[in-house]
Amino acid sequence: MTWEALVRPALRETGPYEPGPSLDELMARHGLSEVAKLNWNESLWGPLPGVLDAVAGALDQAWAYPEHAYNALREAIAAEAGVEPAQVLPGHGIQALVAVLLAAFVRPGDAVAVPEPTYELYAQAAQVAGARVVRVPSPELRLDLERLGKTARSANARIAWVCDPNNPTGSRVDADEWRALLDAVPPGCLVVADEAYMDYVEPAERPGRERDVAEGRRVVVLRTFSKLFGLAGLRLGYAIADAELVRLLLAVQEPFNVNRAALAAGLASLGRPADVAGRRAAARAARDRLTAALRSGGLRPLPSHANFVLCELGVDDIALHERLLRRGVLVRTGRGLGLPGWARITVGPHPLMDRAAAALLAARAELLAEAA
Repeated sequence: MTWEALVRPALRETGPYEPGPSLDELMARHGLSEVAKLNWNESLWGPLPGVLDAVAGALDQAWAYPEHAYNALREAIAAEAGVEPAQVLPGHGIQALVAVLLAAFVRPGDAVAVPEPTYELYAQAAQVAGARVVRVPSPELRLDLERLGKTARSANARIAWVCDPNNPTGSRVDADEWRALLDAVPPGCLVVADEAYMDYVEPAERPGRERDVAEGRRVVVLRTFSKLFGLAGLRLGYAIADAELVRLLLAVQEPFNVNRAALAAGLASLGRPADVAGRRAAARAARDRLTAALRSGGLRPLPSHANFVLCELGVDDIALHERLLRRGVLVRTGRGLGLPGWARITVGPHPLMDRAAAALLAARAELLAEAA
């Protein structure tokens, strides 16, 4: 009997996440000494000053389980977010927290409502959990929360997923639409708001979903240190939820699943509003610069509130991706996001944006000339 025959059918039908070739493999394949990595929305500015020193200072305690450091981070997040420590659940990145929520709420055959386009992990992880994924298209490339609410109700969904700002489009959710969604979903449906990119939104413009949690709405908020805080390699995220739900989720999540280095980095990143505001402003300026350069070349980048820009290309995105790689620029193809003919480009320091825009426009011009 094969291993495939032994595992759950959902695993056979889903398959693993395929990250593609590593950066080293790509450089070797194309004979490049370096590549501008603009495909995974990492912070190209790196961690905040002093954070790596905090990580190094935690390593002499690597022999001990990090229970005290774990609680210290919960308290620091709670203080910054204006919630109670009992409402905070750190995790090994948002991906791990998505899996915890699915394990807690979804039984085989249950429906989950997933907008599209959005972060594909929601659907993939739900399929692995044995859920029935109900897709909710957004023809205007902006999440249709009215349709999401109606679909969740008609399917009696257990979870409805909302990414705000949305990946891969960068669009925001309107506050009235959000409140209407909470009223529209069925009573047994959890609404999960993934705010991985919310740090790029000015504090006064954020929806304040902590209030929904405090009001007893069936809402869980997911956040991460991977984006603006530049800690993607340490895998650190957290959920904000009702304290009773957090207590139940702690029974699902493995104990001490966040390592000491990540906990130290997260703690050192908090309580620094001026540094965070500086990073936010830098990302906004880079986003504006890239958007302006693409528009001047005749393209249609979408307005974005995150650290990336999604752009319609007018040529085959796979072919453009290969041309850009030869120039040492790596972007995310739209095909992999369910958007053929588009590309998603991470923003970074200005010289990098100028280089990326020039390379993209030159590669596109080559493809158009060859097709003429």
